[in-house]
Amino acid sequence: MLRTLNDLKAIKDASLELVTLRNMTGQDYTKKEVLVCGGTGCQSAKSKEIVSLFNSELDKHKISDKVSAHITGCFGFCEKGPIVKIFPDDVFYVEVKPSDVDEIIKEHILGGKVVERLLYKDPDTSELIRTQHGMNFYKKQERVALRNCGLINPEKIDEYIAFDGYLALGRALTEMTPQQVVDVIKDSGLRGRGGAGFPTGSKWGITLRSPGAEKYMVCNADEGDPGAFMDRSILEGDPHSVLEALMIGGYAIGANKGYIYIRAEYPLAISRLRIAIKQAEDYGLLGKDIFGTGFNFEIEIKLGAGAFVCGEETALIHSIEGKRGEPTTKPPFPAESGLWGKPTCVNNVETLANVPAIMIKGSKWFADFGTKLSKGTKVFALAGKVNNVGLVEVPMGTTLREIIYEIGGGIKGGYKFKAVQTGGPSGGCITEQDLDTPIDYESLSAIGSMMGSGGMIVMDEHNCMVDIAKFYLDFTVDESCGKCTACRIGNKRLMEILEKITQGKGEPSDLVKLRELSETIKDTSLCALGQTAPNPILSTLKYFEDEYKAHVHDKRCPAGVCKDLVRYEISELCIGCTKCARACPVSCISGKVRERHVIDQEKCIKCGSCYTACPVKPVKAVLKV
Repeated sequence: MLRTLNDLKAIKDASLELVTLRNMTGQDYTKKEVLVCGGTGCQSAKSKEIVSLFNSELDKHKISDKVSAHITGCFGFCEKGPIVKIFPDDVFYVEVKPSDVDEIIKEHILGGKVVERLLYKDPDTSELIRTQHGMNFYKKQERVALRNCGLINPEKIDEYIAFDGYLALGRALTEMTPQQVVDVIKDSGLRGRGGAGFPTGSKWGITLRSPGAEKYMVCNADEGDPGAFMDRSILEGDPHSVLEALMIGGYAIGANKGYIYIRAEYPLAISRLRIAIKQAEDYGLLGKDIFGTGFNFEIEIKLGAGAFVCGEETALIHSIEGKRGEPTTKPPFPAESGLWGKPTCVNNVETLANVPAIMIKGSKWFADFGTKLSKGTKVFALAGKVNNVGLVEVPMGTTLREIIYEIGGGIKGGYKFKAVQTGGPSGGCITEQDLDTPIDYESLSAIGSMMGSGGMIVMDEHNCMVDIAKFYLDFTVDESCGKCTACRIGNKRLMEILEKITQGKGEPSDLVKLRELSETIKDTSLCALGQTAPNPILSTLKYFEDEYKAHVHDKRCPAGVCKDLVRYEISELCIGCTKCARACPVSCISGKVRERHVIDQEKCIKCGSCYTACPVKPVKAVLKV
């Protein structure tokens, strides 16, 4: 039980060897540590089995006193997982399989020789890179919110404490007033990372000034954008940072209870949060009379059923109260009247993850990152047609081109970049002409997109932008709470028009209807879900109107995606390998070995299996549109 700040410092000192080991990369040291990515993605690729094998094999070799293996959070380089990092050697192995464990132990741990075949190979130079910081993927990143992910075991509180964990809380409670805490966050320039970008310090200040003896802190972990996994990775890799921030926020606004609202689809994050809460309670860092200051705080986890609309703070509050998750008009804002009518401060996971670091290193340190109006760093889930899929944390002001081509490694397969969607279903498509736009709230808004929570989907020449708009709209139609007519009915009408167009039944008047109805929905919907739902349509119409016209006027899909507007044929360059016929699920391809094959167009379901299976590139199954 930690009663004073000195007790916390004693735990940190006791873990000094751990801190030293993981901070002295590249130096000679008698002990070694093996950290294995334990995020959801890597666990699906057997990283838990890898950890178990390491520990059992280390025991067999009788060196478990000198070498230990642990799980950790996401390293970010998801494209190359599972990842194994060895301290203090600073060796970074990628795409590790359970069958590789024995070789790593014998060659590296016992033999002192790096296993080169498991090192990252630079695609441009073919150089084998042994260190994490030597990879282009990491060179321009600054990890603040993700600072402990890939560095600590998220299920051991002592490791969090070893890296200054709960020190910010201790200092806030013992050395600062609530207003001083608010001022630190306000001076840092931290803005909400959930999408709206409202200044966090101002939100805390409003809640502090709101009258009432009972107030609440709420962590919004209802991350629902397609392709987004920033908050999940933080909770899986560094749950204590969020707990600590909730308590700091609670002290700052005058709250004694916090809620973490998290979707039930995140079982690993939920499990690690529960472990973290129990550990913090056991240490006396969560509960009553924290650090002997008289400050009490408790945290409760509330599971959401996966409704995207519950990411909106008023809908989220209603869900916590046990009501239907529907938004309400503002004012009053939650800071004035939220949970059960009490002042409530709602911050998302990434926003909170920055707080302890700001409290330790100061407002100026954080504000030195970023731009004039957008301070600090931002985490993005980089996905789609890009070589280096993963979590990316960069200073605000970094350009889209830097993220996609330098960190992301460019477009898969050497194809041509077409667009990038930022802000998820609420955002918009950004084209080549705006790739040098700095990433900040104002700049993205100026080109018709938005920061959003941090989803970033890259598309190439094989993506149909009409189909992309339909994909995002289908998502928002399904996720609408149905409370307001504009969103409930209007978005369905938009969806019907898009379906007509992609089926080759569109008319020129449909393009006019898309624009007019989109603007009406934006102006009349109750909450941000409806107000931003037409954004993917409006941005693709703005930049890719020719594709819409091709669908409507010429009845063709230039990208060959819309099935009703495409036809597969096999060219005269067919080598007669029969792979296309074997891959066809409806047996509509005929032909003899070493002779050109033919597709029966009446039977063809246009699934593209033949196109994928054919080994002759680029002429496989030729699209005729």
